[in-house]
Amino acid sequence: MAEVVVVGAGNAAFAAAVSAAEQGARVTVLERAPEPLSGGNTRFTAGAMRFAYDGVDDLRRLMPDLTDQEVAATDFGAYTESQFFEDMGRITEHRTDPDLCELLVTRSQPTMLWMAERGHRFAPIWGRQAFKVDGRFKFWGGLTVEAVGGGPGLVAAWTKIAQAAGIEVLYGARAVSLVADDAGVRGVRVKQDGRTREMAADAVVLAAGGFQANTEWRTRYLGAGWDLAKVRGTRFNTGDGLRMALDIGAMPTGQWSGCHAVGWERNAPEFGDLAVGDGFQKHSYPFGVMLNARGERFLDEGADFRNYTYARYGREILKQPLQFAWQVFDAKVRHLLRDEYRIKQVTRVTAQTLEELAGKLEDVDAAAALATLTAYNAAVRTDIPFDPNVKDGRRTEGLAIPKSNWANTLDEPPFEAYAVTCGVTFTFGGVRIDTAGQVLDVDLAPIGGLYAAGEMVGGLFYENYPGGTGLTAGAVFGRIAGASAGAAAITGL
Repeated sequence: MAEVVVVGAGNAAFAAAVSAAEQGARVTVLERAPEPLSGGNTRFTAGAMRFAYDGVDDLRRLMPDLTDQEVAATDFGAYTESQFFEDMGRITEHRTDPDLCELLVTRSQPTMLWMAERGHRFAPIWGRQAFKVDGRFKFWGGLTVEAVGGGPGLVAAWTKIAQAAGIEVLYGARAVSLVADDAGVRGVRVKQDGRTREMAADAVVLAAGGFQANTEWRTRYLGAGWDLAKVRGTRFNTGDGLRMALDIGAMPTGQWSGCHAVGWERNAPEFGDLAVGDGFQKHSYPFGVMLNARGERFLDEGADFRNYTYARYGREILKQPLQFAWQVFDAKVRHLLRDEYRIKQVTRVTAQTLEELAGKLEDVDAAAALATLTAYNAAVRTDIPFDPNVKDGRRTEGLAIPKSNWANTLDEPPFEAYAVTCGVTFTFGGVRIDTAGQVLDVDLAPIGGLYAAGEMVGGLFYENYPGGTGLTAGAVFGRIAGASAGAAAITGL
């Protein structure tokens, strides 16, 4: 029987495994982590997935249990393929690979439906992507749906689906190299229980993530200072899959100097903690201001919806003295802060006056911080209405660094501040694939029997990232790569 080996056990890997099995191949999944820590970065996500839809009818196809009352109380809007294309172009400075981007966008909804048909459940992201205004929720930023149970729920559902499809998952099985010759890839060398052996395969799908957990590679490719960043997710994504592919001549592509990096709890551990999950993130900064150690603002907190700025603002925080910042809010917006601000593992200070607050900001020039906050308050255009669901144009005027939207004065106690640093999610550099998911070599010729998906695919993201696109891209290209690998294994072509 035709054999397909999938390296990795996150969202992209399982999509590839299930898709290959649907072609009639026998599939084995190699997961480097032990089972309790399995699932790669997927397990650490909140489970949000961006896809194109034309209205609520499309959403009801995906989520048939949406009630009429929920629909009546919500403005779901639409997120068309044109809007998705526009966001991918704008956010990546129009560097995204056009062929891969077209696949991502046009197959986003069909892939979501494919997942639902196989047992995944989805729900609207009520609490994080919609605010209630005048008694009605309104979704914003093109991101409407999440997997039930978040990242852990997504991994659990994929595992159940894979078991039902007869797919074998080997845990604690680290792929160390590819078995290849002039004709292409013939298998994988895998180390499990202290022993290394060869597994023959008619096709291999690499879906082992980026290199964000490899301190040396971060410094080599992302640059000086990136060894000081926290890692949001799994400690097992050290670039093994990329190294294996490059070792046999795969073409590197994409922005190897770039990554998805966010504001992350300053005192979080070195790697992600499954007990906390995504709770260390701090993404409500559009409703406040951020101060560095000099007591200065250093970016436009309201430049765009959080979905379109959070993945690059981690880089800006890392550039600051001591690689940290404080996010400052007042009582007016307390109800808008996401649940991640309410976890116990948080570095927070509170005060009744701005002067008192400035004095409590550890490692910050208190006098400069107070001056910055005072100048900010004086610059806010309070005559423009505040609306968290739209880019409201409520801005500052006269400041060297403006705040373009959601600029509320900080004048209602109690005041709160949260300490954040940079948290790396995944790296943007990867290997070049064609539209069938097959890995290309340095001469741009297909490498026989080798496919890639997920964070290992280079060329999609540059400089920035639209929130929720990673899981969707993983599923889309996992499904494509798995189908291609399965078909190639069956036919021998």
